[in-house]
Amino acid sequence: MIPSQMLKGTLEGCILKIIDSEETYGYEISQKLQKYGFGDISEGTIYPLLLRLSKGDFVTTIYKNSNAGPKRKYFQITEKGKAELQLFEVHWKEMDNAVNHLFKGGNYETERT
Repeated sequence: MIPSQMLKGTLEGCILKIIDSEETYGYEISQKLQKYGFGDISEGTIYPLLLRLSKGDFVTTIYKNSNAGPKRKYFQITEKGKAELQLFEVHWKEMDNAVNHLFKGGNYETERT
């Protein structure tokens, strides 16, 4: 299981990636994250992030009827959200590269030039 402090900075980008592939709702996002190996991330963690993404205009919401009860709030990525997702991916790759170099003992600066 990934420690929550490590997830903190990456979860928003991962949620945007999930929403980018298809409009979805909170519980489904939780299930998809679990499927990808993030462990059991509660809806109590996901919904505040979705609210922040919504307030930042990175996602929009739409209510749809559900077969299992009340209407569900679905999230769709906006153009601003797509740009944010691209930026997240660039930053993630930079961090991934730096951490991998550190653990493999390589010299990032030497290999970049």
